[in-house]
Formats: sequence, C-alpha cells, structure tokens
Amino acid sequence: MRSEAEDMAVGGRPTGGSTSTGTAGAAAGEGGGALAGKVALVAGATRGAGRAMAVELGRAGAVVYVTGRTTREQVSEVGRATETIEGTADLVTAAGGTGIAVRVDHLEPDQVRALVERIERDHGRLDVLVNDLWGGDQHVEWDKKAWEHDLGKGLRVLRLGVESHLITSRYALPLLIRRRGGLLVEVTDGTAESNREYRKPLYYDLAKSAPIRIARDLGEELAEYGCTALCLTPGWLRSEAMLDTYFKVTEERWRDGCAQNPHFAISESPVFVGRALAALATDPDVARWNGQSLSSGGLAKVYGFTDVDGSAPDAWRYIAEVERAGKPADVTGYR
Repeated sequence: MRSEAEDMAVGGRPTGGSTSTGTAGAAAGEGGGALAGKVALVAGATRGAGRAMAVELGRAGAVVYVTGRTTREQVSEVGRATETIEGTADLVTAAGGTGIAVRVDHLEPDQVRALVERIERDHGRLDVLVNDLWGGDQHVEWDKKAWEHDLGKGLRVLRLGVESHLITSRYALPLLIRRRGGLLVEVTDGTAESNREYRKPLYYDLAKSAPIRIARDLGEELAEYGCTALCLTPGWLRSEAMLDTYFKVTEERWRDGCAQNPHFAISESPVFVGRALAALATDPDVARWNGQSLSSGGLAKVYGFTDVDGSAPDAWRYIAEVERAGKPADVTGYR
C-alpha cells in the first residue's frame, strides 16, 4: 500500500449540523506570510495529507477552512476518533494561520452549498480549493475481481473518491473564479504515468484515476478565468493509519517498518506533500502547471523544499525504476 489508508481523509456519510473552531469572521490572513489575505478550503482535512496541507497553508498565513466528518463529538465510518477537524484547525492556527473547522459530508450537496455560502459571507473570496476527499479504504476488497467485489462497497468507493470531489467543485468553483489566480488542487494516489498501470481492484483504480482527469478537464474550463486546476499526489505516505495499523510503528521509528517491507525506505511524511501544496499556492506562475498531474517528489526538484528529515524522496520514480523492476531496495539517488 502507498497513500491508500485514510491518507486522503474523508468524504461521505450522513452528518448533522456543523462544528466550528476559530473565528469565522476574522480578517483573512491577519498574520504575515505569503498567503496572508488568502482563503483556502481543504475538503478532507481530518488526517494524513489533508491535515498536513491545511497546516502548511496556515503556516503561509492563510485562513483555512478544514472539513471532514470526524469531530470531537462524532466519528465517521473511517473510525479513527483521535483525528478530528478541530484538531487540524488548532494546528493551522498554531502554525500562524486561521483554522476554521466545519463538519461537512461532501456527498450532501446542501451541506457543501451551505459551507461555500458561509465562506462567501465571512470572507467574500476563495483562493485555494483542495479536494482531498477519500475515506474509502475500508470498503475496498483488494484481492477481488470486478465481478467478485461487493457491488455496494465498490459503488461507495466511487462516491467517496469521485462524487464528493465533483459536488465540492460544483459549489466552490463559482466563488473561486471571482478572482484571477485561484487554484484548484485535486489530490489522489499516483501520477498520471504510474496510474496508467492497473491499480487493482477496479473500483480503487477508477477512484484514483478520476481526479487526474478531473484536474485536466477543469483546467480547460478555469483557464479563461485566470485560474488553475491541477492534480497532486504524495508518494508512499506515512499517514497515521500507515504507521499504526499497517506497519505498527511510530513516525519517530518509521524506519523499523523497513523490516516488513524494505521499499518502505522511500516513504515520506505528510509534511512533504503539505510543503508541495504551499509551494504551488505561493507560486505566482502556478498556471504553468494547469491541467497537469504532479507529485511531491517531482515538485521538490522544482521548488527546493524537503521533507522533515531534510531529504526529498522521489517515490513514484523509485517505485517504477526499483520496486516494480524487481530490484533490491536501495533509495540511493531517490531521496
């Protein structure tokens, strides 16, 4: 597994009401930073990549709305009670931004519409939209053929990983395009190149390929408004679930996981993709990436950021050239 397990956060199931953290009416970007005065929405920011991306936008000074289904009072179907949107909002604020947590089921159009109306009412703008909605791993039957996979679970995967993105874009993009320079980031698992191969099973493959196409298509539609759409993927992400569930290690001891799978040596912390997003959001020439599929490792070469340990793992190149090629694990030249 790479960035599969809850890395892309949340996106579905009935909710009720909303939970807020932070001052909704606070002036955008009260602090300093390259994104001071900017407003972002990270849809699916409870954990993993979504949480880290929200925090790094906050570190750059943005007001960041963070959404998901797990709060301190309610837990989503993902079932990880210690990771909440309030926790993410607190981290955003601590980093220097303004974090605002709102519980939203992004499969419910009325809830998404209400969220965008609130952002418009409180700030009158939206500069960055991140569709990091997922939460479908528990529904994936990894070793089943398409005709063996439970149909209900498969369709749930598609709703969580594709429909939630489409609903969110439908209601958020009209606010984003009011100002030139707006940025839409679709988040997935894998690049356009890596996802040319079958990412079995069928439903997972479709869910993780769709955001790449969505970014390409919306790039065509947003260009005339001076806005940009792109797709971003982490590499082998050391999400909370990857650490404590799949490898049973901590972030401090993550290298112990290499005893189970030596290729885990190429893995990266969520901060790495968070820094990739911040680099994109603060790039005045971000339109050069319009419609493209990008990775944290690839962008590190362009923008010069690193992971928390000072390395710059290029996971997808490593996976193609070393792991899939059947070579012994060796990250030399790849991080």
